Amino acid sequence: MPIGSTASCAEALGRSARHHVLNDLIARSFASAGVPVTKEPIGLFRSDGKRADGLTLVPWQSGKSLCWDVTVFCPLAESYVTQAAREAGAAAELAATSKEVKYAGIVGRHMFEPIAVETLGVFSASAIRLLNDLGRRISSISGDTRETSNFISASFGAGAAFQCCSATRQPVGP
Repeated sequence: MPIGSTASCAEALGRSARHHVLNDLIARSFASAGVPVTKEPIGLFRSDGKRADGLTLVPWQSGKSLCWDVTVFCPLAESYVTQAAREAGAAAELAATSKEVKYAGIVGRHMFEPIAVETLGVFSASAIRLLNDLGRRISSISGDTRETSNFISASFGAGAAFQCCSATRQPVGP
């Protein structure tokens, strides 16, 4: 199937599973940082009526709870391939910006962080900032300064696993 074919990415095997693994990693990381969360919070919807992936139950920053939504996408899909060809990570930033637009209505009440990850393993800048912040908070609780680098390594290891799974999947379609 040619690069840029929508079917090759839209029907990618395991994309939903990778989304759930990453969302679980983030929820567990908040718990490790001492921050209670709820996944798929009731009553917190984006512009198209879908729910966010998670919400902190206590203020995260500036007195506001943090809402996040994970998106795992293929940068070779028609909607991303042009940006992906121009600069590494550009497609991840486009996906993150798209999520921010969809959640613009909640920003007054909550903070929002999109977690955009390419199936080839690239994380958006907003995802990297959140992971760094979570790693620092986990380190401050554990007292082990290596926790931040271990956490970031594990998170990026998840990205490498996305890349591996994407590279080994069987083509879809004729």
